Amino acid sequence: MALLRGLFWFGLFLVLTFCFVVLFEYGPRDFAKGAQKEYARIKSFLVKRTEEIRQDKKDR
Repeated sequence: MALLRGLFWFGLFLVLTFCFVVLFEYGPRDFAKGAQKEYARIKSFLVKRTEEIRQDKKDR
């Protein structure tokens, strides 16, 4: 049960951090568009990093 509670709080922390970054970068007026841009930025970063990791493992 403690693990579930810990995962919940960690997920909530990630969501609220994402919202804070979007509000800080784009303001409350463009929150929806800013959230889409930030999500795309995070997604492209993660895809790029996983491709780099795959290339490193292939080269070994």
